[in-house]
Amino acid sequence: MESGLNRGNEARVPERSVRHHFIDIDGNRTFYREAGPLDGPVVLLPHGYPCSSFEFRNLMPKLADHWRLLAPDFPEFGYSDTPGRASFAYTFDGYAAFLDRFVEKMGASRFVLYLHDYGSWIGLRLAMRRPERVAALVIQNGDIYEDQFGPRYEALKAFAADPTPERRQQLAQTVSEEGFRDEFLNDVRPELAMRISPDLWQLAWSQLNQPARREIMVGLMDEWRENLCWFPRYQTYLREHRPPTLIAWGPQDGYMPEGAARAYLRDLPDAELHLLDGGHWLLETNLDEVAAIARDFLERNYDGERI
Repeated sequence: MESGLNRGNEARVPERSVRHHFIDIDGNRTFYREAGPLDGPVVLLPHGYPCSSFEFRNLMPKLADHWRLLAPDFPEFGYSDTPGRASFAYTFDGYAAFLDRFVEKMGASRFVLYLHDYGSWIGLRLAMRRPERVAALVIQNGDIYEDQFGPRYEALKAFAADPTPERRQQLAQTVSEEGFRDEFLNDVRPELAMRISPDLWQLAWSQLNQPARREIMVGLMDEWRENLCWFPRYQTYLREHRPPTLIAWGPQDGYMPEGAARAYLRDLPDAELHLLDGGHWLLETNLDEVAAIARDFLERNYDGERI
């Protein structure tokens, strides 16, 4: 028999487990992770490269007592389908349109955007489409200031300036298990690198190691050139709309060092900036810090608001 004490405790403890779902979006099977109350204020978590919604697996339970957290796998990433190019545009605009439809499917009329890596550009394009829906931003190592690029961008910059087949082939070689390992370890100190599990790059590689998916990955590097032209547009959106913004940044990042974080203050002078002792994948090395900072920010800027 269940005791009254157990029943009482169960009633008081919020359910924080991550739930795993598949839904249909435009005829494509889409995987997403969800945590928190179904009527809670929504935090939308678009993932970065070369990961999937897996990158948010540990953060989601930390905030699920109050907020509804939604983390989809983009088409061809993670457990989602890889539709043909005739039915899906593998561009940052295409992914933003997908994210817009995902939000509609979830019934989220307003949300906080958590921006990281590629997800920053996709999320900001969604914000530019639907500015009235964005309650706030949380930015974690997602750059939109070209003058603050770190040294790891040199190969992409060279390709953007002179997109020869040889340079494209060099980039294609980074779409590999070793290349993914390098992406996840990046430039963090050895004692921090020990906290980054091989599960990250081995899972990503097992999911992306298909000819069609590898080619799409390289195609997104082509798309990176076009995306540079959007940087001033992202900055204009921030400057004009001034959403409440938290910046939680790991400066040990060969792509996006400290200057890439501070550059946001040009357009968002009221943003809250936290430079943590970590790198590009803070949720692997500094999870509790990020969760505490995010909770404090959300409670002050997005508390009690329902969808």
